[in-house]
Amino acid sequence: MTEPRTAASAWRHFVRALRLRCPSCGEKPLFTPWHKVRRPRDWMTPLDGCPKCGYPYEREPGYFLMSIWAVNYGFGSILGLVIYGLLEWKYELPVWQLIAAVLTPVIAFNIIFSRHAKALFLAFDLFFDPHRRDGGDDGGNKPTLPPPADGGVPRGEPVIPATPSTHVH
Repeated sequence: MTEPRTAASAWRHFVRALRLRCPSCGEKPLFTPWHKVRRPRDWMTPLDGCPKCGYPYEREPGYFLMSIWAVNYGFGSILGLVIYGLLEWKYELPVWQLIAAVLTPVIAFNIIFSRHAKALFLAFDLFFDPHRRDGGDDGGNKPTLPPPADGGVPRGEPVIPATPSTHVH
């Protein structure tokens, strides 16, 4: 059973995301702790799911693409526009200095903020489309079928007939 969508539950999801915690229970982390990160992939990739409540962090391959494009790059673009506007308004810089003064903090921001962008997207998704892990290994809502005792095709899966050979004898 899912909790009702209220302003309080939205804030709860939002605060959990900012703390990089599971948006469902708020207990376990979404990512490898920063002091245990050994390579860039460890920084960018969320864990598989919450070990406490079983909430899957990634529903399907490519799930976080929207978080990267809309949330992370969106906030980075807004930051870049603000920096550009302030520098253009206050200082008379050559174009190459202006570009460097805008791109350097925006690139750093996008790398640092990538975790929070994924966490915010996950919290937003949980609020508007709640789901739970069903015990399957795919992380989604698909029901799992037990393997049949006789070793045949599991019930519920379509049997694809063999196509006749087009080879003429």
